[in-house]
Amino acid sequence: MASRTNGDRKKPPSAATNLIAGGGAGMMEAMVCHPLDTIKVRMQLSRRGRQPGLAKRGFLRTGIEIARKETPLGLYKGLGAVMTGIVPKMAIRFTSFEWYKQLLANKQTGDVSGQSTFLAGLLAGVTEAVAVVTPMEVIKIRLQAQYHSMADPLDVPKYRNAAHALYTVVKEEGFGALYRGVSLTALRQGSNQAVNFTAYSYFKEWLQRWQPELDAKSLPSYQTTLIGLVSGAMGPLSNAPIDTIKTRLQKTPALAGTTALQRIVGISKEMFRQEGFHAFYKGITPRIMRVAPGQAVTFTVYEFLKDKLETSKPAILTGERYEE
Repeated sequence: MASRTNGDRKKPPSAATNLIAGGGAGMMEAMVCHPLDTIKVRMQLSRRGRQPGLAKRGFLRTGIEIARKETPLGLYKGLGAVMTGIVPKMAIRFTSFEWYKQLLANKQTGDVSGQSTFLAGLLAGVTEAVAVVTPMEVIKIRLQAQYHSMADPLDVPKYRNAAHALYTVVKEEGFGALYRGVSLTALRQGSNQAVNFTAYSYFKEWLQRWQPELDAKSLPSYQTTLIGLVSGAMGPLSNAPIDTIKTRLQKTPALAGTTALQRIVGISKEMFRQEGFHAFYKGITPRIMRVAPGQAVTFTVYEFLKDKLETSKPAILTGERYEE
């Protein structure tokens, strides 16, 4: 795959476009899909293994138990942390992806190869992981891991909200605790976005060639949703063990005198010994159910808002549309 060249290529979206369109897409995705993320985190933190007498708890039962014991609002624990970081996260993701893609484009023709798209997605994922995602997820997971009932005013949790969790974590564990698991988060986000953007770009270009009557027009929304759904499911399937280990690492304070690598190896060994190989794929069902529709929502809303912003040509934005 290669991007269209010179005469056919348009200027990339501006940073302002990515901020508004990416942020709007991210907020919509978070509101729709956050309950599935909470279920995924609870499943990943569960110590239920192969011990006799403990029934398996699937994603439906986990979700029902959360709603029953902690009220349906319990499914939205940690949403405040996500909403705080989602606008910069999406702006960084799309802006850095376009920047890396242009940097890796063929200097003579301006074409962007499939390999360059993959690398640009990888670098964009690492960039967002370091800049926003890791601190956001540490706070989100601390909130999601609390089993208190939101219906009982006497059941006071350790972390009351995202701001209080941030303050408490930094006070008790230091600023560095916000970057616990940054290597795994960068690896997960990088592989996610590499696979996601590459697959989405291939599918999008194929559909545009299959429908020449569209010319320079955007794909219909249902097609953007479909290819976003398919490409979004590929990432979780490729890096589920990384995400599970990362969740357990970020849930607890660090032990004195241990390095990040030692903690990662220790968590991995304990999981395999006590729960078996399947433990590394805990939460894969709700994760796919959350990430795939999430990417479908993200790409659909992003493309829609980007198109509206660019065709309206406000002074702050570039007036030309861009197509991969």
